[in-house]
Amino acid sequence: MKCRTCGAKAAVNMRQHKLALCKQHFLDWVPIQTARFIKKYRMFGPEERVLVAVSGGKDSLSLWDILHRLGYQADGLYLGLGIDEGLGYSDESRRLTEQFARQHGLKLHIVDVQATYGYDIPTLSALTHRGQNRPCAVCGVVKRHEMNRIARDLGYDVLATGHNLDDEASVLFGNTLSWQAEFLLRQGPVLPAHDGLARKVKPLCRFYEKEMTAYALLRGIEYIYEECPFSAGSTTIYYKELLNRLENDRPGAKLAFYLKFLEARENGLFRSSLDSSQPMYNCPSCGQPTQYEGKCSFCRMIEKVQPA
Repeated sequence: MKCRTCGAKAAVNMRQHKLALCKQHFLDWVPIQTARFIKKYRMFGPEERVLVAVSGGKDSLSLWDILHRLGYQADGLYLGLGIDEGLGYSDESRRLTEQFARQHGLKLHIVDVQATYGYDIPTLSALTHRGQNRPCAVCGVVKRHEMNRIARDLGYDVLATGHNLDDEASVLFGNTLSWQAEFLLRQGPVLPAHDGLARKVKPLCRFYEKEMTAYALLRGIEYIYEECPFSAGSTTIYYKELLNRLENDRPGAKLAFYLKFLEARENGLFRSSLDSSQPMYNCPSCGQPTQYEGKCSFCRMIEKVQPA
């Protein structure tokens, strides 16, 4: 198969786009498309400071690389979660993130959760009895709190994450199965800043996971291949597998599913949920917004594990 642009041998064949490209033209195509999505969804402008949440994985490091190539003011944030399970997962992901920042001369902020709060994620999960075998709920609370805290405290205009189309489609599929209107309303390429919450954007939301894998490999980005040790058996992975089967039979199905949802939401789907949204309060401990009249979930969790 030949590259559509130059006629050379194609390195990447994207059936869902009916597009094949050689290495160089694929590596040019991805930033061009990213810039188009940033503009289309009004994520941020060239003068704004962007904080990229980086985990050492292919998507977040590729996003940081793309934004750097496009000339944006993009710094990185790595959260040391202490997830090792005997495999050194967090240590390796941190090493690769620091290596990438050093190689490209980029600024990286590092927050070690255990050093900052006294507990790593598995320990917090065990002490609070929230998902001891797979502490995803605790991890989510901590990451959301810390990403927003750093973005706010250091004066960043926007927080960017490396969620790709497969991530977005699987979450959308799960929320649709149970008709979680509140979550569906909040899902999209941009979550505007609100009451002390940083604006959150997903510039890779329309790229397939395979496309981001190809980008990282062709760019020579060294990333951690292993999934989080606690992700095995998660419903998100199960939904991804189901959607992959659909995509195999109908190339482009995942993208159509996601884009049609965005279109329907823009046309008023779940608008009644927006009108009846809950008021927000400020946590008396950390000052971040919360749905509770009192301390936020993160502060209540930390308070629970502190010695009397």
